[in-house]
Amino acid sequence: MSTNNPRPTKAQRNASAREKAAQLRVTEEAAKKRKSLIVKLGVLAAVILVIALVVTLIVRNNNGKVADAGSTPQGATAAGGIVVTSSDTVAKKTTEEVKIDELKQPETAPETPEPRDLTVAKKGDPINITMYVDANCVHCADFEATYGDQIDDWLASGDVNIEYRNVGYLDGGSPTNYSSRGANALACVADVSPTAYMKFVKALWGHYPEGEMKNSELAQMAIDNGADESVKDCIDSDKFRPFVKYATTAGQYDGVKGTPSIFIQGKEFVLGTDDFPTEVNAAIKANK
Repeated sequence: MSTNNPRPTKAQRNASAREKAAQLRVTEEAAKKRKSLIVKLGVLAAVILVIALVVTLIVRNNNGKVADAGSTPQGATAAGGIVVTSSDTVAKKTTEEVKIDELKQPETAPETPEPRDLTVAKKGDPINITMYVDANCVHCADFEATYGDQIDDWLASGDVNIEYRNVGYLDGGSPTNYSSRGANALACVADVSPTAYMKFVKALWGHYPEGEMKNSELAQMAIDNGADESVKDCIDSDKFRPFVKYATTAGQYDGVKGTPSIFIQGKEFVLGTDDFPTEVNAAIKANK
């Protein structure tokens, strides 16, 4: 049995042609829109990249304008550290001004860290722990979270003095030089309200997972943790950025390559290999 398929009429052929033409127009218009969107997104990405580069250049240029000499905060050492002698006390500073041009750069960088002016406590005195730390350092934040309370206990019992050498090693990875700004804020708190220093230390690194802060946010955090309102002016003016720059340069000259880098009674503590409380307690016992 055969089936007859009648030939489409002229009207049907015209309708089919119009339908195909309409579908083709829709397809072409969709392709044009996709192409236009891709072009727009490409232009937007390029603009964002240019803006980011400009911001980075501006920030780096501003960072380069930080003076090579400046005043020091309370607790300051000639190596650019801040010495804490109890949970709410910093030591009397031992230098009034720092000058980068007085630092001597070695011809070749030391193969192992050789930090200057490491203090080794005399028999019967609190032992000295020196720590190179960076406000934007995840390992420093982890170290503080793990051992911060223990450090407070040692300070409270008078067993240790802690010298914080707050450096700006990680500025290159921040569009706002957060490492140096954080270090400046720490120096400001030490100078304006030394009783709040250790609380601010905890708060600063405790905030690490939430990202960088503006100067106004750093100031508010300092005030929330006991600092005087005048700390705002100190932080906003970058008062101790030369001090931070000095500490950073000195650490680099001395072969301290990363943070945290820790020294107990002048000897390097190997993070990840030795147990920090065990090593500190042994040093405390040996110095009694």
